[in-house]
Amino acid sequence: MTQIPTVLIVDDEPDLLDLADLTLARMGLNVERAADVTSALAHLNARQYDLCLTDMRLPDGDGLEIVRHIGAHAPFTPVAVLTAFGSAENAVAALKAGAFDYLSKPVSLEQLRSLVRTALRVPHHETGGPRKARLIGDSPPMRQIRAKAEKLARSQAPVFITGESGTGKEVAARLIHELGPRAGKPFLAVNCGAIPENLMESEFFGYRKGAFTGAESDRDGFFQAANGGTLFLDEVLDLPMSMQVKLLRAFQERSVRRVGGTAEEPVDVRVISASHQDMADAVDAGRFRHDLYYRLNVIDLRMPALRERREDIEPLVEFIIERVGGGPARLAPAALAALGQYSFPGNVRELENILERALALGDGAVIEVADLDLAPERFGGDTAGASAGEGLALQDYLDQVERDKISQALEQTRGNKTAAARLLGVTFRSLRYRIERLGIEP
Repeated sequence: MTQIPTVLIVDDEPDLLDLADLTLARMGLNVERAADVTSALAHLNARQYDLCLTDMRLPDGDGLEIVRHIGAHAPFTPVAVLTAFGSAENAVAALKAGAFDYLSKPVSLEQLRSLVRTALRVPHHETGGPRKARLIGDSPPMRQIRAKAEKLARSQAPVFITGESGTGKEVAARLIHELGPRAGKPFLAVNCGAIPENLMESEFFGYRKGAFTGAESDRDGFFQAANGGTLFLDEVLDLPMSMQVKLLRAFQERSVRRVGGTAEEPVDVRVISASHQDMADAVDAGRFRHDLYYRLNVIDLRMPALRERREDIEPLVEFIIERVGGGPARLAPAALAALGQYSFPGNVRELENILERALALGDGAVIEVADLDLAPERFGGDTAGASAGEGLALQDYLDQVERDKISQALEQTRGNKTAAARLLGVTFRSLRYRIERLGIEP
């Protein structure tokens, strides 16, 4: 017989306790109550709970004591906190202390039910089953990344993933999603730098029929499409300031309003964001809102560059060749040694491009150094690039270098501008502008 989950609710407001008790009882759950920190800790020491919901402000302390106690003694028990309306600092502090999620007072019953349903799906054990997202490599940095991803999967705290372009930020975000309670729900990845500014609001929030010319029917946005799951905002620092304001409200209220609509729709998404740029620098430069920074950068996860984990190159090569259908193809020892000395400015994504090109153009089952076609200025210290710029004015020389780099990226990505922008570490809009300015033919 399946055991009925038991929830501990900690609050000193009798009305809220009664309301939460009744709501959870109608969901078929057992409920136990505590009115202060002391009695809550006594309950937690006496038995194991499936979920704890605690207020932040209690007569003899605050909810963070309960969050930390559960983290130390029952790390697989999800705990959520109730915070005063608009108290972002308390919510962030609770999430950093290990809280699963938070609710703002006055509590919305629909949000409470949604939180409870999500929390009670948190896996307590590793199943060992196959997963789609894989972070390849057994180097110390990658072991640390995987361990942190497992911890982050048990939380609903917003995560900001940093790292150079091509280091696998989206793969890490997908792994966090697949290890957590939202694994059976959508994972939607959005490249914020690739959306035209005039379409952003309708793309994120959806629109109603007749909202503008061409809106022939209602359409869901990213938030509705990811409802119940995870919304991954890649290159989030490329969002224009006007859109940052709208997203901040959506995150705070957990609801969105379609373009042309009048009512707000509740949405339940976990937000994971990423950028190859530094978020604090963007805030200091006035390009990113300070309040949105605190909403998104609750927990940070840094993805190491490939040159920082060279011992992972060989297993990555084997994985990529198998994935792209390279059959019996393998790297000659000299080719593997050459990759071990290469700087990989494009990281794992560049390694994928190198191997796909070598497999497509190579003549035999063994990939040699020449088949890799490594850029000489990044392998072997060639100085031809310096002499090629002699006699040019500074701006002309810089334009020539930029033109060569962009042309090389477009060649590696077979003319795919979005992929080339990622490889170069710039936004799609920035790359399009540079292509037009420099007169490059893709």
